[in-house]
Amino acid sequence: MDNGPRQNLWIRWMETLDGLGYITAGFSFLVLGMVVFAHAWFAFLTTLASGVLPAALTLIHDLLLVVILLELFRTIINFLKTHVITLEPFLYICIIASTRRILTTGAETAYSENLTTEVFHRYLLDVSVNVLVIVALVFAVFMARKVTKAGPTSARGDSGV
Repeated sequence: MDNGPRQNLWIRWMETLDGLGYITAGFSFLVLGMVVFAHAWFAFLTTLASGVLPAALTLIHDLLLVVILLELFRTIINFLKTHVITLEPFLYICIIASTRRILTTGAETAYSENLTTEVFHRYLLDVSVNVLVIVALVFAVFMARKVTKAGPTSARGDSGV
């Protein structure tokens, strides 16, 4: 049977391409993060004259996007080192994204010229949902860390005997 070595060659080739795909995606996240970072500061400096608060909120919004991109980059580095994808970085990304959403909707609502009661109630609902999401994600991070520290046998309830 000549299928074994040939099949192993294809698998090794596909694993190499998979690794290169992760490397290029990681560099893309890194480069994109640097571009967004530079653009965020440029936009901040050019819009600073029109008002400090809107410029600062926009800068914070963009910098949180940079943090998300860098967290994705770090996740890819960890995967390339360990060949294991962990849940915790994605939970952090979701927490940051929800925080970003709260800041964005808050800024939009604060500077809205035609703020109706309906729009304000929609804003309160949006913020409430995002706060609940953040609380749930923080709880998920806590549980993920607890399970990781306990180890696989304790998580199943085995006595280890």
